[in-house]
Amino acid sequence: MSTNDLKNGMSLDLPEGLFSVVEFQHVKPGKGGAFVRTKLKNVRTGAVIDRTYRADEKLERAMIDKREMQYLYRDGDQYVFMDNTSYDQLHVAAETLGASARFVKEGDPVVLQMYRSEIVGVDLPAAVELTVTGTEPGMQGDRVSGARKPATLETGFILQVPLFVNQGDRVKVDTRSGEYLTRTTG
Repeated sequence: MSTNDLKNGMSLDLPEGLFSVVEFQHVKPGKGGAFVRTKLKNVRTGAVIDRTYRADEKLERAMIDKREMQYLYRDGDQYVFMDNTSYDQLHVAAETLGASARFVKEGDPVVLQMYRSEIVGVDLPAAVELTVTGTEPGMQGDRVSGARKPATLETGFILQVPLFVNQGDRVKVDTRSGEYLTRTTG
């Protein structure tokens, strides 16, 4: 594909690895040829690089296949997912899921981004609801503004919550930052 066709979020297969386009800008100087300034993020490592290409230079586009899966259970350090269309089971290492593993519980739907047969990313909803499995009880009258305490969630993830959150409560957690959002009912 041509550098003139770049769009944000597009994936490229470069000699240095698999990258997604974070930002791009077409530049036409008064003198000389046009060029494209890009900011690219390595899909595997998260490192961001800046690259400049000539206008109309050819790059290899990587086709990322997004597959809807359901998280079934954990088997040692492997997470077992089931493909919602073919019902095939897929064993995924915890390192492959990265920080996303903190937010998935059994039965949750997850979209896995696959490049060839390799998982290169996980699409999660912006927020998930999880149950608090362990935390210190809040002391009566201890209502310091903004005070927090650690709480362990059903996935094993530990985050800071307000003092009024108790064991057994359901909380909404932001999957991008890993921060407590609100207590939920039900």
